[in-house]
Amino acid sequence: MTRSQKISYCAVFTALAMIFSYVEAILPINFGVPGMKLGLANLVIVAGLYYLNEKDVLIISVTRILLMGLLFGNGMSLIYSLTGGMLSYLIMILMKEKTNLSVLVISISGGITHNIGQLIAASLVVSNFHIFYYFPALLIAGTITGLLIGIVSERILKILKPNFFD
Repeated sequence: MTRSQKISYCAVFTALAMIFSYVEAILPINFGVPGMKLGLANLVIVAGLYYLNEKDVLIISVTRILLMGLLFGNGMSLIYSLTGGMLSYLIMILMKEKTNLSVLVISISGGITHNIGQLIAASLVVSNFHIFYYFPALLIAGTITGLLIGIVSERILKILKPNFFD
């Protein structure tokens, strides 16, 4: 891949992640737990882990989080998203490099650790660790959304890299 192609792919992936984040922000879906979302932008991150290099995926993730936080969020949402996103990214990278686990398992791990990162940030911001009572609900949500994102990511990867799963 040439430098120009790499920059183009990163720009397109960042734009897609931002579009997915925006769509998710305007969808009136209530899951019953404050702050719970599907994590549509993670489609781009999970697919990117298998299509781009780690540094590019990190740049895409951070850029998307910062731009969406600045455009449509506030300081608190930016802290939560950045903490969850970076912990999720780190765990998914480590699992992908050190294991032969499937895209589904790596995506589920990303969904769960994103929620853990947000809980850690929230507990530090409000100086109250009772917020971890949300953990069981967020564990279930992270598993379900991670599974859904993983399934769709596998399909995307089959399109982007036809021989990836052969």
